[in-house]
Amino acid sequence: MDELVGQLAAKAGIDSAVAEKTVGIILGFLRREGPADKVQALIDTIPGAEAAIADSERGAGFSRLMGGGLMAVGTRLMGLGLGVSEIQNVARELFKFGRDKIGAEHMSEIISGTPGLSQFA
Repeated sequence: MDELVGQLAAKAGIDSAVAEKTVGIILGFLRREGPADKVQALIDTIPGAEAAIADSERGAGFSRLMGGGLMAVGTRLMGLGLGVSEIQNVARELFKFGRDKIGAEHMSEIISGTPGLSQFA
């Protein structure tokens, strides 16, 4: 997790704590909306990912009531202080990291199998 958080913080120009919360939010979204086996393979390659997902889901009850999907993720990320361009940068870096960890083919399957995600690839 430290490697990924460090990369995201540096590339997107955001605080490490925000980067870690962002990873948890995005991975949690992928787990709910994406192809389960491929997403779990990605999560399994990131030490600390399960804890980050669990942390991101604490206190997210109200946002779940407002609906799910990519728009809800965007709203939660903006709530952390991220702008649209920062969210795009974070997503691209996370996908690049995923390609390095599980391969381009599997990451492409996650992206194409998750509604709305291809615009960030």
